[in-house]
Amino acid sequence: MRKIVIALAAIGALSAVAAPALAGPATGAAIGAGSGLLVAGPPGAVVGGVIGAVVGGPNIHSYHNHRVYYHHHRRYYVERGERHYF
Repeated sequence: MRKIVIALAAIGALSAVAAPALAGPATGAAIGAGSGLLVAGPPGAVVGGVIGAVVGGPNIHSYHNHRVYYHHHRRYYVERGERHYF
């Protein structure tokens, strides 16, 4: 049990240094491993980490809960003085 916890801590430390391009799978793996550990113990952590890495992490948009503006038929939000159309 102790070796598994140490291995999970090492994997967590390595995933914290992951490249920004891998942020979705890395956060998904961390969230999956954490929830799997709480639900089913060490085997659940492994399975949850694999599933979380495949599915990916949360997709958080920065324009939520901000005012949306309309310019003719296009919608946009303003962040740091710049218009972002969507």
